Amino acid sequence: MLIGEVARRSGVSARMLRHYESLGLVHPSGRTGSGYREYSEEDIRRIFHIESLRALGLSLREVKRALDDADFTPSTLVDDLIRRTRERIAAETELLTRLRRIHAADPAGWEDALQVVTLLQALGSKSADVRQRAALASASSAFPGSSASSGSSADEVPVPVEALVEAALGESDPNVAGALRWALARSGDGAPALLAEGIGSPVAAVRERAVRSLAVLPGGEAAGHLRDALAHPDPVVRGHAALAIGARGDTDAVPALVDLLEEGRNDTDAADTLSVLASDTATADRIAHRLVERLARSTTRAPARGRLTQALAGIPGTRASQALAELSHDTDRAVALTATYLLQLREPR
Repeated sequence: MLIGEVARRSGVSARMLRHYESLGLVHPSGRTGSGYREYSEEDIRRIFHIESLRALGLSLREVKRALDDADFTPSTLVDDLIRRTRERIAAETELLTRLRRIHAADPAGWEDALQVVTLLQALGSKSADVRQRAALASASSAFPGSSASSGSSADEVPVPVEALVEAALGESDPNVAGALRWALARSGDGAPALLAEGIGSPVAAVRERAVRSLAVLPGGEAAGHLRDALAHPDPVVRGHAALAIGARGDTDAVPALVDLLEEGRNDTDAADTLSVLASDTATADRIAHRLVERLARSTTRAPARGRLTQALAGIPGTRASQALAELSHDTDRAVALTATYLLQLREPR
């Protein structure tokens, strides 16, 4: 079969067939009397094999090795192709995400677009200092290195909130994390819902970063997500949510705040928040009752009982005073002494 007929049957151009021959991928079995290349059925099968392997993403060099090396195993080839394909997909996905974020910033011109690119690159820098400056710049009016003459500013071309949320959820440096939370608090709509999704992450560190970022956001939407987080199975998430909504005057936080006292996590903040919430008699008595209930549990250990007793000091009202009077006779000497001392402090009031 001559080269023109092979090209028609295989879909491979005559020029490409000659290129394959020059690389040693395929060799015509013979020549006609006039010197034209003549391909056998075996040659054509090899051409189809070449095209099939190329369709999998192999280079021509890899195709030759796969066809000529008797020790070359298909499983090794496929494993390598899977790895390379995943890497390519990850790179393309990252590029698509970056392009979408630039589009979301709605840049007015190339100066604005380049400024957004610079900020996005800085947020992903290996340097904590660079990431922190980028986070601060995204919430202020300028970023070091941008053109002062262009008239552009970070306020005019904000970093898309999706990028800030992603950076905040992945940030381990406390200083950078604080700057990112500050930027998110100024980012406007969109952040609460994205951070709420982060609370559902299977990674504990991501869940904590999400709830801590959500805690600094103003508005009812953020408060609603924090209230929902009070029922989260992760005690760290529940604790940060309780401190946040308790500071906003929401008494739904009381049970989780008492949990913090018992567990000894952020117990000082929890006690202070309970004291602030106890602003009226009914709420103060309800908080005191909750503390007494926890003190009475047989499973509550001595250090926790001490913290719960101390928390009663910040709760006004007769119910807290009665509880301290009863605790002054507690069988745990440390609790009894603490309650006695706190009663003495309350007497002049």
